Amino acid sequence: MPEIVTIKDATLYLGDCREILPTLKVDAVVTDPPYGVNFQYEGISDDEQSWYALMKDIVPKIQNASSVAVMPACDQMKLGWWLTEFPPSWLVCWHKFASPTLSKIGFNDWEAHLVWGKPPAPIHDHFSAHAAGHKKFNAHPCPKPIAYSEWLVSKFAKTGATVADPFMGSGTTGVACANLGRKFIGMEIERKYFDIACERIEAAYSQGRLFA
Repeated sequence: MPEIVTIKDATLYLGDCREILPTLKVDAVVTDPPYGVNFQYEGISDDEQSWYALMKDIVPKIQNASSVAVMPACDQMKLGWWLTEFPPSWLVCWHKFASPTLSKIGFNDWEAHLVWGKPPAPIHDHFSAHAAGHKKFNAHPCPKPIAYSEWLVSKFAKTGATVADPFMGSGTTGVACANLGRKFIGMEIERKYFDIACERIEAAYSQGRLFA
């Protein structure tokens, strides 16, 4: 059985999302999965073949848990695979002001996001959130800025709706939900990041908006 921590309107599971997600029905899934580019996680393998197996397993579960979901394509060069295996309803572009250097996911200063289903209201298909300056919040190898998660949460879930993140990591989606008045269900398999997420989400509720 997974360990469960409840903080205000957030329910956090320490466990494997592949086992937990099929038990849930939520209004939206907003998540940031592993990228399959050999980031140094502590409890899972992030090699490319493991990533393909994980996506084939988890995406149908994401689609069954909610009528709308959004997540990064994880690598621009994987878009062809996505269009064949799990065709999205459409794409959303994150302009992240990336530095012009080669990284594990390429050198683009934008990142494609897959959308299955429809958001509750019409939205633009692009947004900007600066990728720099947020790593000091946590020790996660691939953190996202709060502004990034807030845009996605605000567009894909109404106030009071329940948002699930099966790859919670250090809890940025949960912080965004706390800031914006959405209920949150997070799942994380690694204790280190789960504990960080608990601390950050609790701080968001107790201190108000948690910004850099």
